[in-house]
Amino acid sequence: MSTRNIENKKEKLLTILITPLMSCSARLPVYTMLIALVITDKYYFGFLSLQGLVMMCLYLLGTVMALLVSYILKWFIRVTEKSFFILELPVYRAPRWKNVGVTMVEKAKIFVRDAGRVIIVISLLLWFLSSYGPGHRMSALQEKYAVMVKQHPELADSLHRDLAAAKLQNSYAGILGKTIEPVIKPLGYDWKIGIALITSFAAREVFVGTMATLYSVGENDNKTLTQKLQAARWQDGRKVYTLPAALSLMVFYVLAMQCMSTLAVVKRETRTWKWPAFQFVYMTGLAYVMSLLVYWIF
Repeated sequence: MSTRNIENKKEKLLTILITPLMSCSARLPVYTMLIALVITDKYYFGFLSLQGLVMMCLYLLGTVMALLVSYILKWFIRVTEKSFFILELPVYRAPRWKNVGVTMVEKAKIFVRDAGRVIIVISLLLWFLSSYGPGHRMSALQEKYAVMVKQHPELADSLHRDLAAAKLQNSYAGILGKTIEPVIKPLGYDWKIGIALITSFAAREVFVGTMATLYSVGENDNKTLTQKLQAARWQDGRKVYTLPAALSLMVFYVLAMQCMSTLAVVKRETRTWKWPAFQFVYMTGLAYVMSLLVYWIF
């Protein structure tokens, strides 16, 4: 919306197309969770945190990619009008700390209220999709494991955990995740991450709530989400959240267009669906290719 101050049409459009590459606060929960998951809490020279350096690199990656993309796009957006930038500098004064505090509280309330509503609705929807599935599949699973429990009562606890996992895989959410898994598996992602990628299109921070919901369905233990993610395994026993997979996922969130509100505002500002569609396609494609490269390299 701030691009309304840019009179040059070409520069305004370029700014609109690359601004979402800059890391916003909505990405921070994803960065924080994944960094804590795979990056050791190590310090260099006694004060440089490795986790902090990784966070800084993610921000720098968004900035560098924005510069590269804008340099490339400027050759394809044909607007020849000259550009002028005139800005009247205001009188600078020391801030009133009361106003700063009130503004911080109000902004925090707005974020929690707006993002919280989305997270709650999507979490409830995910709970339903993760707990229920096609009737014939669920009935067959119940009958199969009921017979197994009768045959091996000493393994009842283990079989109940296996039943919960099987129900999740055969739920509506599991079916959706399994459908897209072949596309995202080259990036190191499993079907649960695929579901989170879809739901976080509403708001990126929904990723954390989605993973918490998916890994809590059918679980009665007191493990934290980080512990559950560390214990996640592929069917062959390999860890899901390895360093390459987590780095690939972080890069995907740096570059992908996963914000429906941004696309809606771009449509309103450009008065056409052409540029939002282009923005979604190029950012998603860029995120996929860069994530694939990161996964292969590491």
